[in-house]
Amino acid sequence: MSTSRVLTWDVTASRGYETAWAECGEGELRVRGRAVGTVPEPYWVTYELDTADGFVTRRLRVTVDTAERTRSLDLRHDGRGAWTADGERLPGFEGAVDCDLGLCPLTNTMPVLRHGLHRGPGERRFLMAWVSVPELTVRPSWQTYTYLGAAGRGGGLVRFVSGAFRAEIEFDRDGYVVDYPGLASRRA
Repeated sequence: MSTSRVLTWDVTASRGYETAWAECGEGELRVRGRAVGTVPEPYWVTYELDTADGFVTRRLRVTVDTAERTRSLDLRHDGRGAWTADGERLPGFEGAVDCDLGLCPLTNTMPVLRHGLHRGPGERRFLMAWVSVPELTVRPSWQTYTYLGAAGRGGGLVRFVSGAFRAEIEFDRDGYVVDYPGLASRRA
């Protein structure tokens, strides 16, 4: 059984907003999203995300338009631990199963859903293929998610840590970000 959602966030970190059309069911997530930001410069982002069984990233396609240029990225995970960006192998991502698109609250969903971290106790550390916006560079990023307790909308509060950065993110019962202090908050 698949559920479809349309989600919109005010993205305070970029002084913009994002809308995502998500289909989720049987361990898979498919998303089309668009965002606009004004920091560090005005830009538009269009992305498509596909995951395989267990919400493991299969492919992230991203295009960023700025006044000066258009950039595109085709990030792929082969399901066995290897990642490529525009067909070129990326070293240093062994063990990573998720992508994390910068300034995008949607990509926090996959690890939370896979491990039920929005519903009950647990702590997990992940290596992510982190994609910067608007540059579209890809680098390894270690991130830790820890369940802190129940929150509104039948979801949970999860502590997110990456390097010196920390945030307590509220997820709804379906595993989508409601409030990510310093990054984004969902409308309605």
